[in-house]
Amino acid sequence: MIILYKQNEIYFEVSGAGKPVVLLHGFLENRTMWNDLIEEFSNEYQFINIDLFGHGKTGKVGYIHSMEQMAEAVNLVLQKLNINMATFLGHSMGGYVALAFAEHFPDKTEKLLLINSTAEADNEERKKNRDRAKRLIKQNKEAFVSMAIKNLFAEETKETFPEEIKKMVSEAKDIPTENIIASIEGLKNRKDRTEILKNYSGKKILLAGKHDPVVPFESVEKLSAETNSELITFPNGHMSWLENKKDFFKVLEELLK
Repeated sequence: MIILYKQNEIYFEVSGAGKPVVLLHGFLENRTMWNDLIEEFSNEYQFINIDLFGHGKTGKVGYIHSMEQMAEAVNLVLQKLNINMATFLGHSMGGYVALAFAEHFPDKTEKLLLINSTAEADNEERKKNRDRAKRLIKQNKEAFVSMAIKNLFAEETKETFPEEIKKMVSEAKDIPTENIIASIEGLKNRKDRTEILKNYSGKKILLAGKHDPVVPFESVEKLSAETNSELITFPNGHMSWLENKKDFFKVLEELLK
């Protein structure tokens, strides 16, 4: 299905029946990352699975893909479907979008499940790394994409999922350079939403990898304590939904109820 956001097409799919759950993928991912999850739980929940700006079948929307604008687009999707409240499941960048949604549309946010994500803004070192990434993409997008995706996994799981990594790399290589750069700008300039998470009164859960190379586990532990958010841990990297799929599904079975 398609909606228009400022004359740009936003692609999404709806499947299953039951309480609505919005699925928000991460940077260099797309809606297909959730296929196994949807298959597992589609008899119990209605999934709204969205390709965020510049990813999958959704094109570039401006020179910067801000979390706020993506949250607005998500709201338009819910309006089109006449959904007044939903649970949000966001991986990495998708978690940032979910938090932006909770800030602007708290009455529509039933639960926040943030996977390998954080409420914190980029620090200065991280912003410099984002700028370096933009330069690398312009020089050799394919090399950057391949390296970036492999580096999301813990060292011990990189060799465990060769076909999944190959598929992710292949899909990410199809993302136009300008789309990737617009998303990096949005990530780099996103605001700190620690207070938003702290003040959010609904159920809020942080799902973290103990060896996450992108979102350090120690920082998530600290955030959990500061914001009174439940913390659930997995043993591997930034891709808990894949690296620890069996345990991840078992946890979701309880959290989504």
